[in-house]
Amino acid sequence: MFDPIVRPRLSPKARLRFDRRTGRYLLLYPEAGLDLNDTGSDILQRCTGDRTTDDIIQELADRHGGAAPAEIARDVRAFVMALADRGLIQDAE
Repeated sequence: MFDPIVRPRLSPKARLRFDRRTGRYLLLYPEAGLDLNDTGSDILQRCTGDRTTDDIIQELADRHGGAAPAEIARDVRAFVMALADRGLIQDAE
């Protein structure tokens, strides 16, 4: 399967920030923000442009040994593509 986001990273207009009050990560971008769940923050913390999408999937599969790798791959790719469609993630290459 072709993955157009090979080395995902946050776009310059987006910023990942930990909110001490809630203990959760926020994805901030102009005039809005997303309160991320643990899975979303795990994925975005790895979107630095240094890892491929497959690297991120493998790291999460290793971290969450009980989850099915195919399910992790599907969820990571869907999450990355949804944020890319909103212009919040881009390919580092």
